[in-house]
Amino acid sequence: MIATALAKRRADGPTGALPMISDTATTLPRRAIAARSVACGLPWRVRRFDPSAMAKLVVMAGPAYPAAMSVASPLPHTEPPHDCPRCPRLVDLRRDLRAEHPDWWNAPVHAFGDERAWLGIIGLAPGKHGANRTGRPFTGDYAGDLLFATLDKFGLSHGTYASRPDDGLALHGAVIVNAVRCLPPQNKPTPREIATCRPFLDRQIEALPDLRVLVALGRIAHDSVLRAFGEKLSDRKFAHGAEHRLSGRIVLVDSYHCSRYNTNTRRLTPEMFEAVFAQALAHRGPS
Repeated sequence: MIATALAKRRADGPTGALPMISDTATTLPRRAIAARSVACGLPWRVRRFDPSAMAKLVVMAGPAYPAAMSVASPLPHTEPPHDCPRCPRLVDLRRDLRAEHPDWWNAPVHAFGDERAWLGIIGLAPGKHGANRTGRPFTGDYAGDLLFATLDKFGLSHGTYASRPDDGLALHGAVIVNAVRCLPPQNKPTPREIATCRPFLDRQIEALPDLRVLVALGRIAHDSVLRAFGEKLSDRKFAHGAEHRLSGRIVLVDSYHCSRYNTNTRRLTPEMFEAVFAQALAHRGPS
């Protein structure tokens, strides 16, 4: 069932290579060039007027985004390109943020975790000051504090989460992906944007051979998973803690999103969130 459904929604073209600063040096915002001058040990005044100094910057600076944010995907052949053009509204926001915050990731956020994961965690979309800034899902904002603390409690991570993509944290048996890979305005993707990004989710579900359980963080993630499996939404209503058996042996478990708003309003408590992962663990089966 899922293989047939996924085959109908393949994304066009191979994953593109990430651009280096040498590809875009002439179009970088002036503030971005100034920031990289400090990192490369080059005086801003010298580089601004000396072409040879600019050439040195290009060689030394490396990627056009901070190297520490270059988080390797466990599923690299399933990812959108760094400058994915599919959603014009999201592209416009990305362009604006690259000019305003040249030291941020500002690109589609890749999956993070274990390529042999039995548990897939499906989020909504990158947060502006979280994954869109750092380049790693749920890293840098409050939602990540709760999520990674919970994963640690259930033995699904190694290392210490420190809100940075270079903190050395690794997941074991789990992988995190978003239903929408790019930051949407006001954290609200349109139905068209969700549908346009779904082929990447389809690919990643299909690319996880050991997958047993999916945890959907919120209604949009829930609906995206059901559509990936060709299921009718009306037959499987979203509710915190609800379980849905999908085609084959995969179980979908629903959770309210671990956002600051949901936890501040007590719609979701740490205990409620942990209960969802206890449910997921119960469906793991033999390892």
